[in-house]
Amino acid sequence: MAAKDPVQILIVDDEAEIRTLLREYFELEGYRVSEAKDGVELRTHLDHHPVSLITLDVNLPGEDGFALAREIRAKRNVPIVMISGKQDPIDRIVGLELGADDYITKPFHLREVLARVRAVLRRYQPENRQAVALAGPRHEECFRFDAFELYPQRRELLTSNGRSIELTTAEFNLLEIFVARPSRVMTRDNIMDLLKGHDWSPLDRSIDTLVARLRKKIEPDAEHPKFVKTVRAVGYVFAVEVEKT
Repeated sequence: MAAKDPVQILIVDDEAEIRTLLREYFELEGYRVSEAKDGVELRTHLDHHPVSLITLDVNLPGEDGFALAREIRAKRNVPIVMISGKQDPIDRIVGLELGADDYITKPFHLREVLARVRAVLRRYQPENRQAVALAGPRHEECFRFDAFELYPQRRELLTSNGRSIELTTAEFNLLEIFVARPSRVMTRDNIMDLLKGHDWSPLDRSIDTLVARLRKKIEPDAEHPKFVKTVRAVGYVFAVEVEKT
């Protein structure tokens, strides 16, 4: 089904055939599509045009997609779906650690790419945040801690003055796990089991990196966290009182 309000997808891939294949398919579904063949064209486009989602190839000339994903995530909150010929699980983990919202390997099925892109867009689109308000007086679940309010249904984290804190999908899911289990010590295995939808490695660093990213966004001092505390040789604990309404 075509998108009601077309969004802008930027396809970044050095293979013209891949760009054309994705462009034609997305356009048939009602999306607006632009293309970039490398990091230079990617930056130029981002500087001059709004982008709703980026599909990002890993193997690009000059700069690889991992470096570009890190750069994009440091400056913008645009969704990133990495597309790569690298099928090693470690590459998938690295992509997710760097802030990608999904990781698709080549060769791919166009319908699967479309389904994943739609899923990522749904998590980012503002209409999802408005849906709860439009639904009427139904109770909306909220977790309050310190100066923050977390709304799982609309997937939004707000400060006490109403400012929205932008989180990636994995960061939001991790915070939701923590606020639902305050004061409970959780092992890395516990967290990996609860983070459904991501292919985590048994390596501890995949969770540690995600925790570090979350801390940078919510902690007053990420080097001395007061919310997500490390429990040596075990895992983590959300060490602040949470009020659920």
